Amino acid sequence: MGLTYADITLLNSVDVGMARRGAMSNTDVRQINVSALVDSGAYMLTVDTSIKTQLGLDVFETLEVELADGTRKECEIAGPVILRFKNRRTTCDALVLPGATEVLLGAIPLEGLDVVLDAKTQQLTVHPLRPYIAGTKVK
Repeated sequence: MGLTYADITLLNSVDVGMARRGAMSNTDVRQINVSALVDSGAYMLTVDTSIKTQLGLDVFETLEVELADGTRKECEIAGPVILRFKNRRTTCDALVLPGATEVLLGAIPLEGLDVVLDAKTQQLTVHPLRPYIAGTKVK
């Protein structure tokens, strides 16, 4: 089994709200296109310090996290981030992992996007039963 990457767009949610209210231009909304490693074993969207800075994300708190190798580290939680993939969109916080070599797309944003990971083809796709509009469970 190989690795799966997905092309996603990350946007500063505060900027998007200001643009909707006419307080700033849509062209000034801070955003970045990245190829993210789809990691269903991770929980959150994980970015490095550079992406946090480029997007101008606010830091809300510090969280102790356990990395894949078992080590523990204190990391910032920043956001909110709007995440876009194909015809899907979700809003989530980002774990800021200094020195991270790639963006990780974890289970929480994957659920919010209502997407399916096909390990056989190494592709992330919109849910085949709901190709035009995302769905979620409320209860």
